[in-house]
Amino acid sequence: MLKKLSSIGLVLLLICTLHPSAAAAQDYATPEADVKAFYPWYIKQVDQLKDVLFDDHIYIYVEKTTVDALRDDAKHDKLPGDSDYFMKVQDVDPPDWNSHTVIRPAVMLDDVAVILATFGIAGTKSNLVIFLRKHGDTWKIMKVEDTQDHFWPPSRK
Repeated sequence: MLKKLSSIGLVLLLICTLHPSAAAAQDYATPEADVKAFYPWYIKQVDQLKDVLFDDHIYIYVEKTTVDALRDDAKHDKLPGDSDYFMKVQDVDPPDWNSHTVIRPAVMLDDVAVILATFGIAGTKSNLVIFLRKHGDTWKIMKVEDTQDHFWPPSRK
């Protein structure tokens, strides 16, 4: 009986390990993997002219406080009009960005992961600094900055 239970346990372990959703869960165990999952989804939504910020699916990738603050700014017309918060550009060429993405290894600062990422090629390139915090088994984006000389969020005087 014990041998039979051991065989069943081994089979279940193999199924869980090899099952696509189990593999996906393992892939999303790092901040780099979660950034790599977010941006193709986000770029696709933007390319389809969807208002991604108001799609609740964004909460899978981005901290609730960040999404809620951005939504509030959008409702009060306080978002900068010349660039996208998560990409820091006006226009995106999805095939270019998806095929020319470099996500560098995370640097840990206490409980925050900092990732340097480059999207696109020369002329349309965007260099970002992405801050993430772990929530359960996933890392969620809490803030995105670029390497250009502008400020976000706008001052609230």
